[in-house]
Amino acid sequence: MSCCGGDLAGACVEAVGDPDRLRRAEELRHAGRELPDGGTEFVLSAPSIHCGQCIVAIEDQLAKLSGIENVRVNLTLKRVTITTSPDFEEPIVLLETLDRLGYPATPVDLGDLDDLAKGQRSRELLKALAVAGFASANVMLLSVSVWSGADAATRDFFHLVSALIALPAVGYSGRVFFRSALKALSAGRLNMDVPIALAILLALAMSLYESLSGGETAYFDAALTLTFFLLIGRFLDEAMRERARSAVTALARLVSKGANVVEADGRIRYRPLDEIQPGMRLRLAAGDRLAVDARVLSGEAMIDRSLVTGESAPMLAALGTRLEAGVLNLSAPIEVEATSDAGTSFLAETQRMMEAAEVGRGRYVRIADRMARIYAPAVHLLSLVTFLGWVVITGDWYAAVYAAISVLIITCPCALGLAVPVVHVVAAGRLFEGGVMMKDGSGLERLAKISHAVFDKTGTLTTGTPRVDATTISDKDVPLALSLAAASTHPAARAVAAHYAGRSGAAIEALREEPGCGMEGTIGGMGRRLRLGRPDWVGEIADVDPRSAATLEGVAFAIEGHPIAHVTLTETLRPGAEAIVQALGKLSLSAELLSGDAERPVYRLATRLGLPAKARRAPSDKIGRIRALQEAGERVLMVGDGLNDAPSLAAGDVSMAPASACDVGRLAADFVLTQNDLSAIPETIEVARKAERLVTQNFGLAIAYNCVAVPLAMAGIVTPLIAAIAMSASSILVVANSLRLARRPSFRSKKQEPATPAFLAPEVFG
Repeated sequence: MSCCGGDLAGACVEAVGDPDRLRRAEELRHAGRELPDGGTEFVLSAPSIHCGQCIVAIEDQLAKLSGIENVRVNLTLKRVTITTSPDFEEPIVLLETLDRLGYPATPVDLGDLDDLAKGQRSRELLKALAVAGFASANVMLLSVSVWSGADAATRDFFHLVSALIALPAVGYSGRVFFRSALKALSAGRLNMDVPIALAILLALAMSLYESLSGGETAYFDAALTLTFFLLIGRFLDEAMRERARSAVTALARLVSKGANVVEADGRIRYRPLDEIQPGMRLRLAAGDRLAVDARVLSGEAMIDRSLVTGESAPMLAALGTRLEAGVLNLSAPIEVEATSDAGTSFLAETQRMMEAAEVGRGRYVRIADRMARIYAPAVHLLSLVTFLGWVVITGDWYAAVYAAISVLIITCPCALGLAVPVVHVVAAGRLFEGGVMMKDGSGLERLAKISHAVFDKTGTLTTGTPRVDATTISDKDVPLALSLAAASTHPAARAVAAHYAGRSGAAIEALREEPGCGMEGTIGGMGRRLRLGRPDWVGEIADVDPRSAATLEGVAFAIEGHPIAHVTLTETLRPGAEAIVQALGKLSLSAELLSGDAERPVYRLATRLGLPAKARRAPSDKIGRIRALQEAGERVLMVGDGLNDAPSLAAGDVSMAPASACDVGRLAADFVLTQNDLSAIPETIEVARKAERLVTQNFGLAIAYNCVAVPLAMAGIVTPLIAAIAMSASSILVVANSLRLARRPSFRSKKQEPATPAFLAPEVFG
């Protein structure tokens, strides 16, 4: 099987004789997702990732490998996403490089997020925290006895007892820091846990030296309490991250582990998710969730599609209905045909968009990355300068060591490293709840700065699903028109067919579809042509002046030599479309409508919405208009859905597309609207602006903390214990500030009732 645009034969040959390497190569080969350009995307889980230094080390080293096009690390989900070129032939090198760096990784499957949701990391930290707390409390009691004036023999005995408690307790509880520091050092690099581990070990070593040499003072209580408070900060940070990624883990719970497959002999066999392939026939029982995207083959059932549309009202799924992975069957068993595998389903795409939210490389993220790069050498240099300074000035090496330890602990980049990613992941979860998928954190930064919005019409401001408003087709000709309409998948033809649902069709021969024009056939036995489609094209065979036919709107029908019949269509506005101009105005944004449709329907809609508009605009015209706005100093948001909108979506400073958009449109957009309600657009802008404010505040908090804390530690005013508390508090403060974004934005909070489903909405125009 081919992967990454190349065969893994080379990697597998090298793995011969090493069963473990061969197994890992095979797992990685199956986990790769092929991209349209022939490259491959690998998503790896690396639980050891925990700070900004980890991100820098992984991205720098993997990017140096030949054939690597892009590397992004998700700190919250502890994942590494790697995009390779088509000629990259040895993916096993990715795992081996991560092993060498101290971040052992495994390929991600769709169930991994569910394990992540169980909080295994938090439980490990909580156990370590409990041991450190219990041990520090006992050592503190012994220390109180020493401080109360115990004689020398009692003091020395209590010091040794304290050592017997502290050494195993720190060894167990501090392994969170020691393992990370050891992996970094063995890989020839530094991370944030190296100075922390060094500080804890120095405090223990000094205390043990004092105890064995009969010294009056030992600091086992300080070493344990230091470990305790550092673990509090790490545990709260992890707990807040789990809360921040709740939207992503909620998606994971919707992933079915497999599906019931109808085999060729008619028997039902359960197959795991990774064995489900397009074309397989699946049985979906009542109460089951769909494992992959599919199309209904037989049966009817009520389906809960709230995951996709955000609407609680169930929909009827019948023959031909397309369903997305994750939807729930509410009523009766149906049989469906899989149209995707697990890796390319709607649910998998949604998960990827959510995960990508944290790893965009916007301006603020690049600033944080640069700061993280200089952290390790800077903190060790500051600690050394502090030690030497105290020794030179005071001659007290004991006080110099403690001042250096305080600097090692208090100079932590955690707050800076968390300033951006936590805001982005909280924003992604908040937007997903509101019906918007954010594909890239950098898109959030760009959205916060937009000043002008450009909208497409059909499929964006309207649902793109027309309905018949009036018709002049005679009753005797309805069966003929219905048969033509039923043979086409064009939205206008489907609207005609839906209008005459329940009527019977007629026999028509030589059916064919003329692209861009309509359907044509002949009446059996008579040989006369009949057409349904564009009025000017239908007018060519009708008893009518072709010029007058060209002025008609909608759809026309005619039998050769007979008068032309006219069908007037209307489109349904998306909920929130009429309020969109007012909502954007409150955000000090201007907007306009650019459409490829004819002048009359475009200007009719524009008048209704109060938008300036331009009709009959080709894709190149739209791009030209966006460029002109940008040259005039505007930051442009493009909202569109069709294949012809993809270039415009890419040309805008930031872009949005509804979930109903074509694949190319969704891929080109920075944000995807999963609900029909367009009020999600101003909400998303408001969230982006608030996110930018919070990121700025986080940077301010982090920089202010270091500017105040480091000089105090170097001056000896801050003890190691206080340094540990301050370091943890700074990280917690940044994360807590970021979680303020989880509050619902003002636009949606003003609504007291849910949005009306599109199929009940009265807002239509003709």
